[in-house]
Parts: sequence; structure tokens; C-alpha cells
Amino acid sequence: MITPHLSRIYGRLAVILTFSLLLGLSACAPEPGIATPYRPPTLQATLPPRIQPTFSGSLPQVQPEAATLPGETPVPTSTPDCTDILSYLEDLTIEDGAQVPPDSTIDKRWLVENTGSCNWDSRYRLRLVEGDALGAAADQALYPARAGTQFALRIVFTAPSEPGTYTTIWQAIAPDGTPFGDTFYMEIVVVGQ
Repeated sequence: MITPHLSRIYGRLAVILTFSLLLGLSACAPEPGIATPYRPPTLQATLPPRIQPTFSGSLPQVQPEAATLPGETPVPTSTPDCTDILSYLEDLTIEDGAQVPPDSTIDKRWLVENTGSCNWDSRYRLRLVEGDALGAAADQALYPARAGTQFALRIVFTAPSEPGTYTTIWQAIAPDGTPFGDTFYMEIVVVGQ
């Protein structure tokens, strides 16, 4: 049993030990604003000697790849394991046979779908394959599209000055220059004023 006298001694010892501990810890802490230098640990173990690789037979021959400059799009050297198919779905604007005034701007849109298995990127194009370009560039970018997606193709045309019936027919072109998928077209009738 602890007597009141021993209890006071233990209490004083606890206070002295706590104070000593706090004083000791504060003495180890760096002063504010002074950085403590980093001392890396020392390596006690020795590393094993380096093992030299040995080869049997000959090394495989590696063909160097063609370098591309910044901004250039690399052209694939082999045929991809996918199929390019463009499917025409419907006209979204300007029905076939629509009458338009001479020199008017025509905003034509077709709904199409990438029904193939290739994802189209910036290397895919649209090309005029028959008829009149009607003021549009005969070679245009094809909208990049993942396989299985639908989207609207858009070309802005200008109606000719002369009255008459005009047709423009377009098709998608793969990166290797091969046409693929459905053709899609617009037929307009330019009427005199």
C-alpha cells in the first residue's frame, strides 16, 4: 500500500520527469527560421558485384522506324485489322430537287454512321467523286468518328449563277486513298430570278 508520503514523492517525480522530458525535447528542436541540415543514412551493407549478361546465339535484327517531324501525321505502314464503312442514313437539310436562287449559300447536311470497325481520325477525307463541286473544296476533312457512331456531315456550297439542275456526289476516302462506304449527294435546281 502506498502511503500519502510516498504518493507525494511519486507525484513530484512524475512532474520532474515530465518537465525534464519536455525540456529535453525542446532543446532538440531547431530554432524557428533555421533549417536543419539533411543527413542521409549511411550504407552499412555492401552491394553484390554486378552480373554481366551472357547471350547465346545472335541478337534479333531490328529495323529502324521512320521518324516523323513535329506536326506531321504518321502514316501506317501496314493495313489495320479493321474495316472502313460509311453508311448514309438521311438528308438533314436541303431535300433533293430543292429550288434555290442563283449564287445563294447552301448549308447541306447528311446524317451518316461509321458502321465499320475502324475509328476515323484526321487522316480520313471526303472527296468529290462526280458532278459539280458547287464552290466547295473537292477534298475535305471527314469528321473524326469512332466505330458505331452517327454524326452529321456538313458541306457549305454556293449555287451556280446559271439556272439548271446540278448534282454533287461525295464519298469517304481512307488514309491509303481508297474510297469506301456509301456515296451521298445533293441535287439542286437553280431557278432564274
